[in-house]
Amino acid sequence: MLGYTKQAYYKHKADRLERRKDLIQVREMVMRIRSKMPRLGTRKLYYLLKDELDARDIKIGRDVLFNFLRAEQLLIRPRHCYTKTTDSKHWMKKYPNLIIDMQITRPEQVWVSDITYIKTASGNSYLSLVTDAYSKKTMGYALLENLSAAGPLNALNMALKNRKYKRALIHHSDRGLQYCSGEYVQKLKDYHIDISMTQNGDPYENAIAERINGILKYEFLWIDGFKNHLQAIEVIKQSIGIYNQERPHLSCQMMTRKQHIINKESKENCGIKKS
Repeated sequence: MLGYTKQAYYKHKADRLERRKDLIQVREMVMRIRSKMPRLGTRKLYYLLKDELDARDIKIGRDVLFNFLRAEQLLIRPRHCYTKTTDSKHWMKKYPNLIIDMQITRPEQVWVSDITYIKTASGNSYLSLVTDAYSKKTMGYALLENLSAAGPLNALNMALKNRKYKRALIHHSDRGLQYCSGEYVQKLKDYHIDISMTQNGDPYENAIAERINGILKYEFLWIDGFKNHLQAIEVIKQSIGIYNQERPHLSCQMMTRKQHIINKESKENCGIKKS
């Protein structure tokens, strides 16, 4: 009477049941990844899930995954909060911006540095980061309970220890007094690193560092705060390890930081052999 055979009705019912089982598996896979990267976006989730979906013969596209996560209330909503950590009104020497319109083509061509706040029950702590602008790897970091120059300096020392290539390097930061301090500037000069700074206090002049701050804080739920400073140190250490080794980057063609560098080096080696 409705234009469907009895067989078609039961086949549709069986297909819906099978699809429901598939989506239960997808949800479990999503939650497993989100246990490490709580606010990882859907595009990156789909990239990480694709091989496992194919192995389990689960047919689901990116748009369908978006709709499924929306129905399950698992889409990530943006959160915004701001605390000023830069004091550029000081007498110390400031340096010109060397990376305006620069094309970044290799690892350790440009390092970008910034400071962001981390909430704890006893007040704010301050995280200093040094990031490779090409690979997006966090080269060095340090968390202190104050805004002294010691935090950025500790992060820089870690970055220098992790440095792989001994070639021309630019260090870019805002004009905060921590980065203009004599000890910090002298450390850069000792390692023959060129110094670059923002000119107008515009966050877009240090956009990569600002972006990395946001990714780490919001995707790993640092924005929710910690019980104390020691807990923050431990969680941040774990999160940065995951960020450096496991998280895919849209700017790196959805490869992890490590895969991106290996791919770059492989192409460079092929070019050398051909020539």
